[in-house]
Amino acid sequence: MKKNGNLIVISGPSGVGKSTLVKLAMAELPDLRFSVSCTTRQPRAGEVDGQAYYFLSEEEFSERLRQGEFLEHAGVFKHRYGTLKSEVLNRITRGEEVLLDIDVQGARQIRQAAESDPVIRNAAVFILIAPPSLASLRERLSGRNTENAEQLALRLAGAKNELSSFRIYDYIVFNDELEKAAAELITVLKSIRLRTANIREELFQ
Repeated sequence: MKKNGNLIVISGPSGVGKSTLVKLAMAELPDLRFSVSCTTRQPRAGEVDGQAYYFLSEEEFSERLRQGEFLEHAGVFKHRYGTLKSEVLNRITRGEEVLLDIDVQGARQIRQAAESDPVIRNAAVFILIAPPSLASLRERLSGRNTENAEQLALRLAGAKNELSSFRIYDYIVFNDELEKAAAELITVLKSIRLRTANIREELFQ
C-alpha cells in the first residue's frame, strides 16, 4: 500500500508548554521529524546550514518568495522565516511524518495553500496546544519572570488572538496536566497515521 506522509501543523501561545509536549511526543514517535525552515538571521554557534535552518540572505528570501516557493512565511523580530513547499512536499511523497511548529498566521497560510494543492490538503492536520484558561497562562508567564508588565500584556493579547482562531485547527489539546496532555497529543498523532486521506492507490480491487 502506497501512502503519503502527514504534514502535522502544531501551534500554541508562548508559555503553554508546547515545546515540552512536542519533545515528549517525539520521544514516543521517533520517526516524527521537524521540517527545516528558511531564515534570514545569521547562524548561531553550532548551527549547520540545511540542518538547523536554510540560511538565506534577504535578497534570496525575497526572490524565493516572489517565485512562490514558500508554503508559509512570517517576519519575526526583524528577521524572516519560511517553510519551502519543496521541503514539505518531497518528504510527504516519501511517506515521512513532517512536523511544523508555527503560529496561527502560518497555519492560515497552509490552510489557504491546501485549497489549491490536493497533496497538502490530504496530508495536513492542524493541532492547537491550549492552556486550560487565560488566567492559568498569565500565571505561567508571570512565573517565568522574563517579561515586564508591558511585555506580559502583549504576550497575553497575542495568546488571546491566537486562541480565538481555534476553529481553523482539527484538534485541540489542553495542557493542564502535562502527562495527560502528552498522552492525548500522542494519541492524536497515532490516529493521524490511520487516516485514509493520504492513501495513493485504490484498495480492495
